[in-house]
Amino acid sequence: MTHSSNKKRKIIMETGRELFWKYGFKRVTIEEICAAAGVSKMTYYKFFSNKMDLVKLLLNNTVTEAVDKYKTVMDSDIPFQEKVELQIKMKMEGTSDISKEFMDDLLVHADPEAMQMMNDISASTLRMIFDDYVTAQQEGHIRKDIKPEFILYFLNHMFEMMEDEKLANMYETASDLATEMIRFFFYGILSPEEKQ
Repeated sequence: MTHSSNKKRKIIMETGRELFWKYGFKRVTIEEICAAAGVSKMTYYKFFSNKMDLVKLLLNNTVTEAVDKYKTVMDSDIPFQEKVELQIKMKMEGTSDISKEFMDDLLVHADPEAMQMMNDISASTLRMIFDDYVTAQQEGHIRKDIKPEFILYFLNHMFEMMEDEKLANMYETASDLATEMIRFFFYGILSPEEKQ
């Protein structure tokens, strides 16, 4: 691919991501992507055979970036608690610009191929996180009397709770809510004096 071709492909990908994340991929047409990117449909079809090709590539790239960031955090020398805090913040940042419309298109009205791809990605990512938590438990960072499966289940529900408008309205910023949830996750409701 020439430099010019790479540039056009990148512009199409950036434009597609912006439009899909904002409006969902069912509502956005190839024509709209091309108009916003300033390229012809012929140029679009030079790189992608259809809209779902672009959706799947963008999803794959997003997940790959997130997994790379996760691995960097888990491989670092910071305490385990900080690793989990960073994971939660990264998850929030990574999904903050994705609209409900996009998630509905992906999870509710999904193309079977995209759905299969997401299921495969989710399964391998969860397995990796689960293995890391088992290792952390073996190293004494996590209580021995708690199931790693429960921790993952609870973390997933924390992410869902952050999307609850009623809960979010109790806090000035999403960051304040995230901080509260992280504290609750690690310390529960007892004061530090009570725990001793």
